[in-house]
Amino acid sequence: MTSSEIEMPGEVKSDPAALMASLQLMPSPVPNPEIKHTKIFINNEWQDSVSGKVFPVYNPATGEQICEVQEAEKADVDKAVQAARLAFSLGSVWRRMDASERGRLLSKLADLVERDSVYLATIESLDSGKPFLPTLFVDLQGTIKTLRYFAGYADKLHGTSIPMDGEYLTFTRYEPIGVCGQIIPWNFPLMMTAWKLGPALACGNTVVLKPAEQTPLTCLYMGALIKEVGKLIQEAAGKSNLKRVTLELGGKNPNIIFADADLDLAVEQAHQGVFFNAGQCCTAGSRIYVEEPVYDEFVRRSVERAKRRIVGSPFDPTTEQGPQISQVQQNRVLEFIQSGISEGAKLECGGKALGLKGFFIEPTVFSNVRDDMRIAKEEIFGPVQQIMKFKSIEEVIERANNSQYGLVAAVFTNDINKATTISTAMQAGTVWINCFNALSTQCPFGGYKMSGNGRELGESGLKEYSEVKTIVMKLVAKNS
Repeated sequence: MTSSEIEMPGEVKSDPAALMASLQLMPSPVPNPEIKHTKIFINNEWQDSVSGKVFPVYNPATGEQICEVQEAEKADVDKAVQAARLAFSLGSVWRRMDASERGRLLSKLADLVERDSVYLATIESLDSGKPFLPTLFVDLQGTIKTLRYFAGYADKLHGTSIPMDGEYLTFTRYEPIGVCGQIIPWNFPLMMTAWKLGPALACGNTVVLKPAEQTPLTCLYMGALIKEVGKLIQEAAGKSNLKRVTLELGGKNPNIIFADADLDLAVEQAHQGVFFNAGQCCTAGSRIYVEEPVYDEFVRRSVERAKRRIVGSPFDPTTEQGPQISQVQQNRVLEFIQSGISEGAKLECGGKALGLKGFFIEPTVFSNVRDDMRIAKEEIFGPVQQIMKFKSIEEVIERANNSQYGLVAAVFTNDINKATTISTAMQAGTVWINCFNALSTQCPFGGYKMSGNGRELGESGLKEYSEVKTIVMKLVAKNS
């Protein structure tokens, strides 16, 4: 299926000849990619599941089966955890390895991901329905940068000396916490793998990793690259009881548009903030609050932009939006849309499934949305934009914070006082000013309230994978 096979109103604002010329310079996906790894990876070896069970993996753009993958159960998890504990035992090669060497190995892993980036982007698109070019230029680059960032940090996480009272020498050191159980979501499989593996391995831990059953293929290929690096890093599909929990649990994120904002910028950023990755983003800015004087114009421009959005095959280079991850997710989003209609929101465009096969949904925009509607309160995880009206800064702060979630927020304004007031008032882990989805490996990421515990990325992400130990030594005499 290509984008030309799906009827969408509107046209792309590009000169066709110029567009085709630019697309010819872009990397192309691997045709008919071979799925090389479908087994469980434990102790640097590929293994069948103990039970012999497998499960199917589907292409969400067609609904067709891609392959079958070995299904891990308790016995497989026990094997993985045992191997990971052995690798973490005192005196092991991994525990005795210099921190700089751990960094070198992570850097080598990043090099291998970069080497195979086109193949990885291809199977990520095949497996998840994400458009190929954004996957290559966003997900793969994010994966590579994350691994390199934490590789560089491996020998820089150090303690301090403390001028303790009395005749003592006192200092702290950071130590790895041990075996880490890591669960990868299906919306950004490869990049989330790097977010989890990078800091855990940089700190000297071992890992038992569970890919999402909908999108396991790139995680499994990472096992092959880790084996190529050639050192003791354990991975497996499975579940584990976690003694320390770092969770990012999604959000229902407010995006506040003031009348003095650059409206063209705000419309485009709000559009991308909702519809990127077919709306399957924890950071989706799905509660859009627009100041009353520009509300109608903002709605009009947002509808025009949504109608121009190209939905189609992940491997068509003009595609902006692929399918939802599964039929279950497609049905869930369509049910949300029906609830919006039933509760009185105005459906401005979209609202239906799209295409004869695959799990596509039209880009959908609602106006006249009330805060008490389901579509304004619950995380939809689909291409559905809700636009609400506000009159004062005090009102919008109260409404924006009136949510069980607190992952991200955004504000668009040319008034520095409004920007500062909103950014400090939002109960959210990240607040963007005149931008959206501006994420970086160097910056901590996580949420308030029900949007999670702890932080990932940045120096803060390393602290989640280490323990601080204080060591105190009695001295005969102390000198400053």
